[in-house]
Amino acid sequence: MRLRTVLATLTAGLAAATCLSAAGSANAAETNSAGANACSPAVSIDRFSDALDKTTYQGNVVGNFSALARDPDGTLAALSDRSALFSLDAKTLAPKAVVPLADENGAALDSEGLVIDLPHSRLRSSGGTPTATLLITSETEPSVRRYSRDGHVLDRLPVPPSLLVAPAGRATSNQTFEGLTLLPGGRTLLASMEYAISGDTAGIVRFQTWERTKGDHFRLGAQYAYRTDSGLGVPEVQATPDGRLLVLERGFTSGVGNTVRLYLADPRHATDTSGIDNLTGQAGVRLIKKTLLTDIATCPALGATAKQPQTNSLLDNIEGMTITGRAHGRLKVLLVSDDNQNAAQTTRFYYLRVRTTP
Repeated sequence: MRLRTVLATLTAGLAAATCLSAAGSANAAETNSAGANACSPAVSIDRFSDALDKTTYQGNVVGNFSALARDPDGTLAALSDRSALFSLDAKTLAPKAVVPLADENGAALDSEGLVIDLPHSRLRSSGGTPTATLLITSETEPSVRRYSRDGHVLDRLPVPPSLLVAPAGRATSNQTFEGLTLLPGGRTLLASMEYAISGDTAGIVRFQTWERTKGDHFRLGAQYAYRTDSGLGVPEVQATPDGRLLVLERGFTSGVGNTVRLYLADPRHATDTSGIDNLTGQAGVRLIKKTLLTDIATCPALGATAKQPQTNSLLDNIEGMTITGRAHGRLKVLLVSDDNQNAAQTTRFYYLRVRTTP
């Protein structure tokens, strides 16, 4: 999303972080110990990389990243909110290709959420590999479109009227679908709104789902409510292998910097709120339960520098997240910040290990 000032009050005390020596170049720091560089008992950071900050590829600005996804071809997909999808080398982050995106009329998108979809019913290519398509959100309408790998629009998913931007609905432009993920099994798609819609209590955001039907189309499914910390929004959500969610919450305070927290959330016993007009904390509505995994401000800085005031120089406008694998009983989670093509911000990748079991 575009840079905006969110008046967020930092209520959680920041734990003292011990800054460890940076290994490697000025653009990356890393450790070989899975248990070192702890942010919290559940999260540690292996390294970060600023290698793509303020770079270009084939005349395209590399940055403005709003979402990440592992591609079946072994590369990393990085979605720019300026209507472009980059393919990056999974190890070096070097760009390998870029695909321009547009809506049905050729207009630019504010592209925010990304899923690389491998439907069970889609015909396999001659090489035996399922033909993947791209599910991409835009937060201006909002919308969820299916694209071919070369960037052509194939389909558009239905959106509940209340989640449309006013005056058509009750949402605010640039505060709608930010996160997108497929739940295990690939039959349920989930998108997270960034902020509350008009008529709902501030801080209660809606998570919309769709269910896969024949022909690999999606119909509207259940909707759930999630309460953010005061002043924060939801820029990204990713499903874990057991059906829970990793949820990023983020805010910005001028002169103080970013607040970014990572939560583990469980929607499995939450109330379906699709038939509830206004969410105002009424009894009988079970919100998605969440557990704080870490505040990124508590991670060791690892030698990172910040271009504007931050409570921890490692912090920036973190917006994208994907799970890349598992190691030593923890999920390998990759985050990326959106620099908004702003000299005071950085395109930074964060390599985390996250424990989701007690």
